[in-house]
Amino acid sequence: MDKVQNQEAFEEEDFFEESKATEGIKDKVEEAKKGLAEKTEEIKAKVSDGKEVVMERVESTREEVHEKVNQAREELMAKFAEDTADLKETFDEYLSSVRADIEENRTGFNVQDQSKNQYMLKGDLAEEGYDWWWHSFTGYNKKTGEPKTFFIEYYLINPALGGSEVIYGQLPENQDVGIRPSYMMVKAGAFGDKPVQIHRFFPWDEVEVYDGVPFSVKAGDCTCEENRIVGEVKISKKVAKEHPEYMCDGGTMSWDLFIDKQVAFNVGIGTDKAVRDVAKYEMAWHAEGIKSAYGGTVKLGKEEYVVRPDDCYGYADKNWGSSYTIPWIWLSSNNLYSRIYGKKLENSAFVIGGGRPKAGALEIDNQLLGAFWYEGEPYEFNFTKPLTLPKTQFRVVEGKNKVTWKIIQQTPLTKIYTSIECLKKEMINNNYETPNGDIIHDKLWCGGTGRGYIKIYEKGLDGFNLDWKMVDYLEVENCGCEYGK
Repeated sequence: MDKVQNQEAFEEEDFFEESKATEGIKDKVEEAKKGLAEKTEEIKAKVSDGKEVVMERVESTREEVHEKVNQAREELMAKFAEDTADLKETFDEYLSSVRADIEENRTGFNVQDQSKNQYMLKGDLAEEGYDWWWHSFTGYNKKTGEPKTFFIEYYLINPALGGSEVIYGQLPENQDVGIRPSYMMVKAGAFGDKPVQIHRFFPWDEVEVYDGVPFSVKAGDCTCEENRIVGEVKISKKVAKEHPEYMCDGGTMSWDLFIDKQVAFNVGIGTDKAVRDVAKYEMAWHAEGIKSAYGGTVKLGKEEYVVRPDDCYGYADKNWGSSYTIPWIWLSSNNLYSRIYGKKLENSAFVIGGGRPKAGALEIDNQLLGAFWYEGEPYEFNFTKPLTLPKTQFRVVEGKNKVTWKIIQQTPLTKIYTSIECLKKEMINNNYETPNGDIIHDKLWCGGTGRGYIKIYEKGLDGFNLDWKMVDYLEVENCGCEYGK
């Protein structure tokens, strides 16, 4: 019993000894806390003083950076203005060397008429119509020299229905209640490797149009004039995917280009004002520049390209109307090489276009217009000029990997056979909606890297017989091409 009590007393002593030790530790902890608090306050004071010094330095550095940025911006703008002036001077020098020869050699269909290139959305077309100016050309990568074919289009639709907001025809809520599209769209992009089309939209309240001659269309930083185009399109891939009503891919592209339209395809009386006001074409066409010289710069994504007038293989035309032709066919190039004479042709170009022309209630199946400017000699196949007795046969084949065009056009004395193909992987599906908000083509294949050949024949005497004789056999590169059905 005594042993147990002694053991309990011993354990209690241990307990009290531990308690005393704990109290000592607590006192030390309190002292440490107090010291820590004092040290913390001291550190806070130093940090506060240091923060003020740092903020002063940051503000000073910010002002220095801001000043340097402004200075760099001013230098950049001065350099841009200088480069633009140099570019314009170079372009003007080029024009002065070729313009006299161009003007001296105008004949046949090669008659320019800027009144046919002006703004057309008046009367009925203001409420149910479209009008566009198309440009295509080749530029060269500033770093690698690699060629790239570009397109830029300024597209206007239903101005009388517009206002302060863009009206997208492909929005389901608009289609459900029959609301038709109204906007200005800037379409830009490239063919070849990684083809792309990028769209930018403006409401009509932001669009400035001069409907005289020469025409002018402006919205934001995008401008289209007879001899110059400037602009930028930009949209992320994510936004483009989330908004199918934009009808485009994601990407960025900007440009500043001068234009000289050198060889025209003037359809003739069919697009004269007196006729077009009455005819009410579903899709009218005027090509002011089937051979056009472009000069300037393009930036696609992060890559910069230079465009030179002597090897840009440029093209410029316009269409307007109330809907689109089905089928839709277009071919054009001025990068032509003669197999017979072994040389590149410097004063030649061709264009073919049409499908099923319609004016009012009149509809004509399987008709194409064709114009071949061969070293100053015009060959024209124009069904609006019936006295020339034109005939056209064509076949377009959409294969798995390419689209192929085979066309024969002839009059009693001339015949031209055209064969062009373009790889699908180098083309876009060109997206348009009609003024009624419909998309009427299953696919509208459009490219700028077509290639093929052209055979030109004339009828001549062979002894006592009148027979076809070959004038030339041309290789075709950089061919603009389109097919929709």
